[in-house]
Amino acid sequence: MTESNLAIFGDFAPDGQQSYDNAVARFRQQNIVLPTFAELRTPSTIDPVILDQLTGVEKDAPDARNLFRVHWFNEHADEPGDNFPGQVDVPTHIELPPELTGVDARIVLAFGNRFPMIRAHKVLAAYSCLVARLVTGRFDPTANRAIWPSTGNYARGGIAISKIMGCRGVAILPEGMSRERFEWLERWTTNPDEDVIKTFGTESNVKEIYDACNELSLDPTNVILNQFSEFSNHLGHYAVTGPSLETVFEHVTADRPGSLAAYVSASGSAGTLGAGDYLKDSHGARIVAVEALECPTMLYNGYGDHNIQGIGDKHIPLIHNVTNTDMAVAISDDATNKLDILFNSPAGKRLLVDRGVDGELVDMLVDFGYSSICNTLAAINAAKVWGLGSDDVIMTVATDGSDLYNSDRERIMSTHYAGGFDDAEAAAVFDEHLADVDITHARSLDEVERDRIFNLGYFTWVEQQGVELDDFDRRRSQDFWNGLRPLIDQWDDKIRTFNNATGASFG
Repeated sequence: MTESNLAIFGDFAPDGQQSYDNAVARFRQQNIVLPTFAELRTPSTIDPVILDQLTGVEKDAPDARNLFRVHWFNEHADEPGDNFPGQVDVPTHIELPPELTGVDARIVLAFGNRFPMIRAHKVLAAYSCLVARLVTGRFDPTANRAIWPSTGNYARGGIAISKIMGCRGVAILPEGMSRERFEWLERWTTNPDEDVIKTFGTESNVKEIYDACNELSLDPTNVILNQFSEFSNHLGHYAVTGPSLETVFEHVTADRPGSLAAYVSASGSAGTLGAGDYLKDSHGARIVAVEALECPTMLYNGYGDHNIQGIGDKHIPLIHNVTNTDMAVAISDDATNKLDILFNSPAGKRLLVDRGVDGELVDMLVDFGYSSICNTLAAINAAKVWGLGSDDVIMTVATDGSDLYNSDRERIMSTHYAGGFDDAEAAAVFDEHLADVDITHARSLDEVERDRIFNLGYFTWVEQQGVELDDFDRRRSQDFWNGLRPLIDQWDDKIRTFNNATGASFG
């Protein structure tokens, strides 16, 4: 495939041999082995020697062996500080009952906080973006700084991967993101004052992140790994997240047959939406893209600020396969903020049990961060709009857990519930945000609507970021996206060749 000026890395970089040789030497010195996408898709195929060693490796440590945990099949650790006991045959997940969702459709979420180091699946996106450059001679860990623009979890994933690979990583994210994200970055970066760049605003201020990247790109030693435009992000989720969710779907329908009716994901960088492309190719699932109602770009060409951290805004990511998307939904951060309190308060838990939700399931809701709740509400919207029933399964992901938002919860509690959150408040939140979910801001997309949303990306990528118009437009055809798929196997071949060159081994 011709690279043009899109971040598509198939062929070896024309001037990349020295970078490649330096990377090989560094990985030999540090004894780092890279997992293939095939191994992350089916981690039971990982070398048993590595799997055995993982039992003694702290799951959140910057240990190279933790790269072999960058998948959906990690067994749940009972306590926050516990190590992952091992692998599971089916990714850990939750199926939400009608007593909680108010719809008959089966809504199933896979847990992203089972991933290592950052407890969110964005570490997979970070690995995908860096490894694609590394094995094609486009990143030299001995000379380059990896720049990770993000609204939170991707930057943390990038810093973790950078640290493991022995290179300098820089996180760029809005200053208004949760305190827990910045505390993590302070612990993991080499020099927090220089390696954590806080840009203006909140979740919706993505352009400010790009402006900081453009300034840093003037230094040729800085390599910008922009999750919003690196197609390896999309492909990593197509190759790993999609098949992993397929395993969950096959498991939940083994004894109770059903169809995979839809896949739901908040837009963010649009990387995780790539799993929807896989599930559509494999099962005909319709794809639902979600945004914040306070910044309804896809639905209403809108703008604004919100607190559903991790879902991006005010632009259409370059790696969003818009013309393959079937519905756009907007969810209010008032709903996600307050349902987070409901799910994590004694009064809220009592209320849910009283409404017929199983107590063990209620305890699992602690694994829902803001975007996880957002995905759930969007799945309910899809079920209502499309009239889905008990034979229909909607797959989505719980991106991260509520522990990343404890400080935000305290702030929201002090603003809305200074007198406490009691049974009456819990009932009011449930009735407003779950008992009868509003579908006013959900729209099925026809060709005209898809083209409208696609065209919105022009202003960011062509006018602001310098993508050639022909490159921008060719993403409109599914032939372009289908043409990307062979890169996954090509990268795996290059990863094996790279590992052979380093001679690194965990044996």
